Amino acid sequence: MQFKLVLRGVLIFAGVPFLATAQLPVGRIVDSVVCKADASQSYAVYIPVAGGKEALPAVYFFDSHGAGALPLLKYRRLADIYGCILIGSNNSKNGNDWNTTETIWRRLSEDTRQRLKINGARLYTAGFSGGAKVASFVAIQHPEIKGVIVNGAGLPDGVSAGDFPFSITAIAGEGDMNMTDLVALDGQLDKTRTRHRILFFDGKHEWAPETTMRTAFIGWQLDAMEAKLIPRNEAFIDAWVSKSRQQEEAFERDSRLIKAWQECRLSVRLLEGLTDARWFREKAASLESNALYRKQRQQEQTLLVSEENTKADYMQHFQQGDRAYWAKTIDGLRAKAVAKTAEGAMYQRLLAYLSLAFYSISNQMINAGQNAAARHFTDLYKMDDPTNSEAWYFSAILDAREGNARAAQSDLATAVRYGFNDKRRLRQQPEFKQMRIDLSGPESKMHP
Repeated sequence: MQFKLVLRGVLIFAGVPFLATAQLPVGRIVDSVVCKADASQSYAVYIPVAGGKEALPAVYFFDSHGAGALPLLKYRRLADIYGCILIGSNNSKNGNDWNTTETIWRRLSEDTRQRLKINGARLYTAGFSGGAKVASFVAIQHPEIKGVIVNGAGLPDGVSAGDFPFSITAIAGEGDMNMTDLVALDGQLDKTRTRHRILFFDGKHEWAPETTMRTAFIGWQLDAMEAKLIPRNEAFIDAWVSKSRQQEEAFERDSRLIKAWQECRLSVRLLEGLTDARWFREKAASLESNALYRKQRQQEQTLLVSEENTKADYMQHFQQGDRAYWAKTIDGLRAKAVAKTAEGAMYQRLLAYLSLAFYSISNQMINAGQNAAARHFTDLYKMDDPTNSEAWYFSAILDAREGNARAAQSDLATAVRYGFNDKRRLRQQPEFKQMRIDLSGPESKMHP
């Protein structure tokens, strides 16, 4: 039997996965479609409300934790607006090697093309964090991909910017610890023939809000017009030009000149090959000669240098184990990060940088069996990023190693409350098996 879950007004088919003979509904998210050729592989899918009549573009999403339905929940309205199928892998996640990733893609691609009415000339990939590297990896390996969204991270490690046959839309939160890396990638792509742009939003290391992702989808529409994959739509182009000019002028009125310049650059890149972008080019040049713009740009560069120097200082303290230092440092960062300024965003990025560092060191120490060091860094991880489910999961593992089943149970419940949802990992964790910790409580609170 299959049941339906209503979440925030969205109907999700959940529980028993859809099998090969099941007909996929239109306008509904299905969170687990089992691949015909490999029952260990599954994906979430959303077919737009107008779907079913003709082959549609498809967007393949890769979440860093294998939460296939998550981006579909966030962006299903965009699928309805732009008439595309959304597909989210439930198997692609951080920790997979590239051979595994390639196998996941092949199964996912084969099954969806057999089962769904997909326009093979308009295939796109999008990913968050480690999933962003997966999205770009797939595009590099498979020339049928026409566009990639890299949200919160960039190209696979060791891969340099080049003349790619697909467009790249980089997206970063102003408080994302990887924002500077994506800015650097954008600069490297400037030296290539790859169509590309970069988008920013007010947030941290997370999937972009719908409003930002909508601009990325608009970019794909304009790309398709430029490549003559879809008919040229003058009204669509004019609407973007009008909206972008209004946005630039609003930034200028607020004296946010870097934002105004970024808006001009975005439009120049989006409109390339489609229409005359002279207004945006001239406005960008005018801003570059403006004294206030130059002052703001210098302040931005000063902050970036300060950020890199601060990270280098943190590297020294990772070796010292000084809890008092980290408590003072984290409290100071958190107090400053609330400001809606460029400095506030820098402090958000530094908090996120520490979260990633504490995660990496904690994970390394846990795997090495160095429990005392692991506890120290896990406690710092929880101090820095108290709503991160992974920090509490690590704590539960250490609780179990210390023989404290009650603390392990409590920390697991907290991990689930903050979004931990990997039942397979929970059931297979050796420490929980050995202590016979009751997992039914945490499991029952996980999203289906």
